[in-house]
Amino acid sequence: MSSETFHFRKQTVQDTWTHRTVLLNEAVEALHINPDGHYIDATFGRGGHSRLILSQLSPSGRLTAFDKDPDAIAEAQTLVDPRFSIRHEGFMHLGELPAASAAGVLMDLGVSSPQIDNAARGFSFRSDGPLDMRMDTTRGQSVADWLADAQIETMAEVIREYGEERFAQQIAKAIDRRRQERGPLRTTAELAEVVAGAVKTREPGKDPATRTFQALRIFINAELEELQQALEASLKVLQPGGRLVVISFHSLEDRIVKQFMAAHSREVFDRRAPFAAPKAMKLKALGRIKPSEEEIAGNPRSRSAVMRVAERTEVSA
Repeated sequence: MSSETFHFRKQTVQDTWTHRTVLLNEAVEALHINPDGHYIDATFGRGGHSRLILSQLSPSGRLTAFDKDPDAIAEAQTLVDPRFSIRHEGFMHLGELPAASAAGVLMDLGVSSPQIDNAARGFSFRSDGPLDMRMDTTRGQSVADWLADAQIETMAEVIREYGEERFAQQIAKAIDRRRQERGPLRTTAELAEVVAGAVKTREPGKDPATRTFQALRIFINAELEELQQALEASLKVLQPGGRLVVISFHSLEDRIVKQFMAAHSREVFDRRAPFAAPKAMKLKALGRIKPSEEEIAGNPRSRSAVMRVAERTEVSA
């Protein structure tokens, strides 16, 4: 860590769910819990972080969680605790909470293991299922519906931008040929097969469909746009001294978080008024943490995780 060292104490919660929460103890420790404070779990998932936060709150503490996934909402409803509330919406709605009302905001980005492992959700190319990929299956357009009508250049742009895929143009053309010859793609296996035929070289140990599936998931759920909105909203809802903790799982997310924290962790000078006092920083960046070798060995999906931590300063948003 760059400017502060966190000392983690081992903590456990009853593991009654299948999802293995990444950086569980580290993230909650980084929040620097005030037992009487109000905390926000911006991505409830299967509740690993929420349960550990609640275990450290006093009877007057509170936890508000957000999630778009109906399965996550169902899991949250099993957590009967008067200090806890869940909102069935994305964390872009953070800004609707009262200003300076939160002692900490935690964002655990990406897709949970139950979402990936459930073929019916359409997130994985490893098992066949409907080509859906929506975080909230109650609204919005599925990947299958979008691919049925999208133009070649639009598909290529999405796959290139959100998947960092150098064969984006070839993949988009292959999807279009498949539509013309056999009709729209409807399953994950069909898409994976098309991508495999279009990608000429493969990264060692990585399926050729990895980047395309990532791109389409990010696009269909507007994940990066929502992340940017949520980060800005966190400045409004955090109290002075409150912690912002964000766990990212790919470079596009982490770049946004890193740049956001860096931009708000420095004084801003107005070049038009060189003698004026600088605009004070809104955050103090505290550094980053990656999973330990032990955690990666027990949960390989944690390998790409990066946790960044910042503290809200006294400046009003």
